[in-house]
Amino acid sequence: MNLPIERARSRKPVTVLTIIGVLLLPAIIGGILVSALQNPTERLETMTAAIVNLDEPVTIDDQYTPLGRQLAAGLVEGSDELDSNLTWVISNESDAADGLADGTYQAVITIPEEFSAAATSAGQTIADGSGTPQKATIEVTTPDDGLIADDLITSQIAAVAANSLGTMLSEATTENILVGFTTIGDQIGEAASGASELARGARSAADGAAEIPDGASQLADGAAQLGSGASDLASGLGTIASGTWDAADGADALGYGLTSGAAALEASGLVPDQLFTAANGAQQATAGLQGGIDDLAGGMNALLAACVGREDTDPVCIGLAEMAAGMPQLQAAASGASQAAAGTATGLGALNTEATRTIAGQLREAGSGATTLAGGLAQLADGVDQSAEGASALSSGAGSLSEGATALADGAGELATGLDTLATGTGDLAGGLRTASEQLPSFSDQESTSLASVIADPVTSNAETSSIFGPTAIPLLAAVVLWFGGLASFLVMRAHTARTLTSRRSSAGLALRAFWPAAAIGAGQGVLVSLIVQIAASYDAATWWAFAGTAVVAGIAFAAVNQALVAVFGGVGRWISALVGVVAVATGLISTVPGWLASIGSSLPTAPAFTGLIAANGGAVAALVVWGVLSLIVTTVAVALRRTTSPKAVLATA
Repeated sequence: MNLPIERARSRKPVTVLTIIGVLLLPAIIGGILVSALQNPTERLETMTAAIVNLDEPVTIDDQYTPLGRQLAAGLVEGSDELDSNLTWVISNESDAADGLADGTYQAVITIPEEFSAAATSAGQTIADGSGTPQKATIEVTTPDDGLIADDLITSQIAAVAANSLGTMLSEATTENILVGFTTIGDQIGEAASGASELARGARSAADGAAEIPDGASQLADGAAQLGSGASDLASGLGTIASGTWDAADGADALGYGLTSGAAALEASGLVPDQLFTAANGAQQATAGLQGGIDDLAGGMNALLAACVGREDTDPVCIGLAEMAAGMPQLQAAASGASQAAAGTATGLGALNTEATRTIAGQLREAGSGATTLAGGLAQLADGVDQSAEGASALSSGAGSLSEGATALADGAGELATGLDTLATGTGDLAGGLRTASEQLPSFSDQESTSLASVIADPVTSNAETSSIFGPTAIPLLAAVVLWFGGLASFLVMRAHTARTLTSRRSSAGLALRAFWPAAAIGAGQGVLVSLIVQIAASYDAATWWAFAGTAVVAGIAFAAVNQALVAVFGGVGRWISALVGVVAVATGLISTVPGWLASIGSSLPTAPAFTGLIAANGGAVAALVVWGVLSLIVTTVAVALRRTTSPKAVLATA
């Protein structure tokens, strides 16, 4: 069936099949593109990817850590952010290379040998306090002849799996750090307590050291007095020793005289005058000896009185005590000698021969006792000499002790000052440690785990990741196919009748006569594209009606714009129309196009159609209407210009 529509560049009429073909062209193209590109991640099972795990696990704190194996499991199982419904194959390097080359695998994920070591290097560096942390990397390989989106899909899945594993490692490392903060804070608190105790101890020691100088001064004074007394004692003991030696000599002479007298008496049988004289001398000598011993005992007692309190500690006092213990025996011996001498002198007057023998025997015994007494006195004199030497040494030692005590007093003063400074410093240290302990954060195990999770992944997004092409893919495809649908209409139909010059109709009437079939086709294309989109996107009723209405207006407006391009530029106008469609695709796919290209794209009639198809927008519909009206005006002007000609042109066509 032929229609009263003129075919472009041909005298053949336009048939119903031609109109149906033009009408269905955008719907078919749109249906194919939407079916192919809508939610590609829902059909990932049609893609096969290989995993080559070359990782060498590591052992950390006696725990076997196969991170490469964990990553491979994460790729196969997917994550919370993106399901991994690809067909995964655990492979080796040779098989993966062959499969990539022959098309068996659309991608190969290679986990390198040092993956576990690198992934745990940051935590080990923190734990050891040294080392060089490294980033763990994985390699995503796709074939050179792979499809455009395949790289995007596999890279996104690998990145999500790697990020999930990285977040897990970061959480573990951060949790250990937070627990370390708590442990350090506790240890610093303990150190602060210890420093406080040290400060208190140093303060007490300083107080005690401050008392030492007074005691040391008193000790120096006492030692000086002891040295003076010991010097006097040494002098007195020297005098006593001299007298005792004299007494020992006298006792020895007495013993000799008595023994000699006894021998002479026995030899003569009489008592000579010399014997009486000797007896009297012996009596006087023993009386002097007893007096000297008594004086010695008195001196001993005086010295012992000065030793009160040191009887068991002072060597000199101990020696004096031992000598004093022997004095009673010495006094008894001197008394006996004195009595014997007195008895001898008294009994000489009544002596007879027998008595003389008896007296001689007694004199001999008395002489022996006197000799024994002389030996004892000699030992006593020797002991007194030693005591005098000890007292002299004591005096010298007491002087040294006095000097040492004075030095001790000086040193104790400096010690007290140093200890006071130490106490102040340790007090300040304790305060600083306490402040540091309070300022360091402290977390429970649950708090550390929760905080580490947030720190390791502090930013999240509610962006949908199920569709790689996003929610604007369908509106972009719909706008583009409707634009090319308008272009297709004027590939088949004329922008104005070939009889424009001779027609009696007005220029506006001629423009509208050529426009309405294309407008009707554009409206039909909008409805068909909307139906195809609904099958794929399942919009709710209100959203679909808004989408369909905008698509119908866009189809009509695009028909007007393409008519104007062909009316003004002819065949070049169709070429310009194709460029408009390409620019619309380029600027609608990504935001990183050059600025000049983006400016051109935003000024094209496809821009408001794209905006209105994304969401119901009255401004976008109004812009499409404006584009349509202006295009009809331009077409009318072009038709009017075509209705004027020169005589030469008329003759040329005659």
